[in-house]
Amino acid sequence: MTNTQVTLIQIDNYGPWTVTPEPRREVDLQTLQSRLYADLSQLIGNRDGYVFFTRFDNMIAVTNGLDHEAHARIQESIGNRYPVTVSLSTAVGPSPAEALGVATDQLQDAGSAQDETRTEILRGETLSEEERTDGDVSLAHFDVNDATGKYTDRLNEFDTFIHIEQGYAELMRYMRRAHDALSFFVGGDNVIVVCPDISEAGYRDAIEHVRDAVDVELKVGVGTARAPQHAGMAAKHALEVCREEGTDVEFASDY
Repeated sequence: MTNTQVTLIQIDNYGPWTVTPEPRREVDLQTLQSRLYADLSQLIGNRDGYVFFTRFDNMIAVTNGLDHEAHARIQESIGNRYPVTVSLSTAVGPSPAEALGVATDQLQDAGSAQDETRTEILRGETLSEEERTDGDVSLAHFDVNDATGKYTDRLNEFDTFIHIEQGYAELMRYMRRAHDALSFFVGGDNVIVVCPDISEAGYRDAIEHVRDAVDVELKVGVGTARAPQHAGMAAKHALEVCREEGTDVEFASDY
């Protein structure tokens, strides 16, 4: 059984800050958000975790292996580098969506995201080393079959973007509804899904659903490990097997 540790990252009082003392240039806000995501990706990635940007002012991380102290150090580092601070809330559950729900409740209970008095909240429980297992984190790496031949080399870039985003949106909805999984677009034609235990038939159903709904064909590699980065690399290797063998679903063996 998976035991996913999820951390919700939320910029404190960000909406009011963007218009105080007057509205800030959008290009500056976009730059700040992208740099913040890059720094968090490195800070958490260096500890074998994953960060996904969602709406940028809110980010979701898979943080198995990061304890309370590690979260506090990351929070302090961001506070020292940026004109904004972040609050962090962590929870653990057999399904990623369940863990995120608890983490969200904890942060909402501490106050509104636009409350200037709610600053650098750090809440939640983390998995102890004794509780961790090699089956805690399951990641599925989806990509579009022949995206270059079907879209990139044939359509203009915006129409290609529409096709890829339609596939992502349909997969995201289906995986959330059917499996309590969390799906994240990670660039190109790639989507990483943080999953509970899902059978091969479950992944095939997801691929079939997206094909039938929006005419986008997918394949997926699945990896399971103790730490998010290890599960992610296993999934990437399994996806390479899909490409080499022409298969739709592959589960990683040791790599």
